[in-house]
Amino acid sequence: MSTKTPLFRGKNLVKEFAASSGGPFAKSRKFRAVDDVSLEVAAGETLALVGESGSGKSTTARLVARLMDVTAGTVEFEGQDVTRASGAQLREFRGAVQVIFQDPYSSLNPRHTVERLVTAPLVYQGRKVPGGARKFTRELMERVGLDPMHSERYPSQFSGGQAQRIGIARALAVGPRLVICDEAVSALDVSVQAQVINLLRRLQDEEGFGYLFIAHDLAVVRQIATSVAVMSQGRIVETGLRDEVFDHPQDEYTRTLLNAVPRIDPDWERRRQENRAARRRALSAAGPATEGAA
Repeated sequence: MSTKTPLFRGKNLVKEFAASSGGPFAKSRKFRAVDDVSLEVAAGETLALVGESGSGKSTTARLVARLMDVTAGTVEFEGQDVTRASGAQLREFRGAVQVIFQDPYSSLNPRHTVERLVTAPLVYQGRKVPGGARKFTRELMERVGLDPMHSERYPSQFSGGQAQRIGIARALAVGPRLVICDEAVSALDVSVQAQVINLLRRLQDEEGFGYLFIAHDLAVVRQIATSVAVMSQGRIVETGLRDEVFDHPQDEYTRTLLNAVPRIDPDWERRRQENRAARRRALSAAGPATEGAA
């Protein structure tokens, strides 16, 4: 998909969970939530991993961040295998890879001030806070569009969009090279979503990090993605550059997702209708036998 050297590469990732079939003497079995998934993200680019709820995309995100161990496959970051990393190597990896979660309130300790929340990743890393905690926090708050004078407030004193900006500031604190956005705007109002997406794009332009953007809303994905991987039932069914996937989807599941997207872009809708008409003409020209084979 990209010609750049990958920042992150996941190869043939598998995650299985034990699943009981019922009863104390029932035979245990395995449920495969992620099934042979391979993906990569380059610096300065955004890979959107999309699919409906239960498709395995959030589990994949946790494997990428090493918040879960893989059942099989390898996780590489900047050319190093970190699949079984532990101790200092794992701490270093987690400093380079940060996660912005869906619900900012549940991911922010309500008993901690913004200052403590933002500087906590540096403390965990055993690093000094540049210029002191208050100055550092206020500078980050300003960068993400928050009033720097509110650094002593608590998460409950902010709106949902503002709380998500605190989560973004916390992710930025350690200077990450890969940021995983796990449904990071799905809980926000549409107008606030646009503001946060613009913020994420600006920060990427400034810092050059890569995004793994987990989402089910393709209208949002179209605004931020460089490339797209479509996931269904634990497997990736289609990958490609954003416009290729949106304008010329190859998999029927991708077409189903696209058909459910509200049409806010007239040019995109026109191209989509033209592509559908072209497919119908091709099937008609091929005759009934070909249609049945398809």
